Amino acid sequence: MRTGLRLGLVAMVAMLGGGDLASAQTAKIKLGYAKCAHCLPMSLIPGMTKGVEVEATGFNSGNDVLTALVSKSIDVAQVTYLHYITALDKGFDVVAVSGQINGGSECLSSAKLNLPPEDWAAFKATVAKAKSDGQPLKVAASRGNAQDIHMRGAFLKQSVDPNKDIQFINIPNPSDHLAALQRGEVDMICSVEPFASQIRLAGAGKHFVLPYDQAAGNLTNLIVTRSDVIAGQRAGVQGVVSAVVELDNKLIADKGPWIEVINKLTGLDKNVATEALNNASPDPAIHRAQTLAIAAMMRDLKYISKDVSAEAEKNMDYSFLEQATGKARNDLGY
Repeated sequence: MRTGLRLGLVAMVAMLGGGDLASAQTAKIKLGYAKCAHCLPMSLIPGMTKGVEVEATGFNSGNDVLTALVSKSIDVAQVTYLHYITALDKGFDVVAVSGQINGGSECLSSAKLNLPPEDWAAFKATVAKAKSDGQPLKVAASRGNAQDIHMRGAFLKQSVDPNKDIQFINIPNPSDHLAALQRGEVDMICSVEPFASQIRLAGAGKHFVLPYDQAAGNLTNLIVTRSDVIAGQRAGVQGVVSAVVELDNKLIADKGPWIEVINKLTGLDKNVATEALNNASPDPAIHRAQTLAIAAMMRDLKYISKDVSAEAEKNMDYSFLEQATGKARNDLGY
């Protein structure tokens, strides 16, 4: 009798416009994020979504997060504007639905270079001498991450060709950057927070520049998904974007939870976390014009093989931000 009653109630719900059982169930989204200071707040999203069950997983880098998204291991990803452009260049199905937090890049030099902070003339002279001596300056970053592109764009603007004038060293996991500088394996590194602050506070490297004088500016994080996820789990995507907007507003008002989550998930001292947040700016907007400039810069750097400007603009979906904020897309970076 109980089974019959339950089936009868299901039929009644459907007849009264309640829809099918799938729509009545809580939306479920698998979310991926990278392990960096401006990325780690994404771990708080599961506790902030309403009507959405979110499973959040941290990855070592944005490259790993993007791989998980395009292989359909996750549904929504925190990556960077640069990963977005790279994905489109490779023909992947990615849709930008929100910004998140910008900043987080810093170029640090080894003590042996004795390089004055912000002194591009001294840097260029050092690069030229090292190249003429047949021992090009060794500059490291995590290839394909925002810091890599920020660094390359800033160098190119100073007439230093990152493909010809220096020796690029790829260190995929940013947590390994400190040891590389300490061991003298590289002369300079463009790292991500909180590892950049860790390097400075440990005395392993000196601040040279925040590499934001290029087309990308300080734009870093972007929330992306796939078109099939939007079609099948729109409510879930909306729940994540609304939570990102709410979280950004909270972090602007109070950095305490941000410091706590960095400390908890990286094991780094709270002083390091606090220092790292001096180079981070919560921002849920999707910056269209700068994204197109980034695409052009990445083509100039030969990081992508073709012009993807049309695809970059076409694959920006502002509707989730519009619903989350009550603002029009022209006020959200369009």
